[in-house]
Amino acid sequence: MNLREKISGWPAALRVAPFVIFVLITAGQGKLGPESAYWLYLIKTVLGAAMIFVLRPLIAEMRWAFSWEAVVVGVGIFAVWVGLDPFYPKMFSAAATGNPHQQFGENSGLAWFFIAVHIVGMTIVVPPIEEIFYRSFLYRYLAKPDFMSVPLNRFVPIPFIVTAAVFGISHNEWLAGIICGAAYQWLVLRKNRLGDAMTAHAITNFLLGAWIVWKGAWNFW
Repeated sequence: MNLREKISGWPAALRVAPFVIFVLITAGQGKLGPESAYWLYLIKTVLGAAMIFVLRPLIAEMRWAFSWEAVVVGVGIFAVWVGLDPFYPKMFSAAATGNPHQQFGENSGLAWFFIAVHIVGMTIVVPPIEEIFYRSFLYRYLAKPDFMSVPLNRFVPIPFIVTAAVFGISHNEWLAGIICGAAYQWLVLRKNRLGDAMTAHAITNFLLGAWIVWKGAWNFW
């Protein structure tokens, strides 16, 4: 029996471990000096992509899906994230990463490299890892410890509220995060699949990345 066959029997670990690894690396960003925030984000992105590649065949619901609802939610949550920002206090005083132009030189190649890495990471890597943890595992586990027996489209009020809240407070922009978590969960419930939430999440994050670069709103990183 190879490693892939062994770990396929651990459905909770498959959905939790990538997220935990991601969080641990994120916690280290900037702890080894200002530049470490960027290098660790690169490491996190590459490792996250590798984990998705390995685990995708073992997690049936980890499949991208496109729908008009996903587009509407993705764009709408971006508008909420940016629009609400001035009107409530944030969780932390500063973001884990800041303006790469200040760190590596105005318009330097390295600065633009890390900007590209960040946008790719937040658009392609973050959505599958976070959606698998929050929507596939946490929501269903709170509904029933035997979470694999819980259909993705089953609405259970307490898990819905708790999952949205946990998702929200894991972000600096906690209020927008709670609304975001509820919206992505609604998509999963409506479509009975995870792919639309992954797509909406990717659209939100891509638009946010473009906004950050355009407006210099580095606080969102």
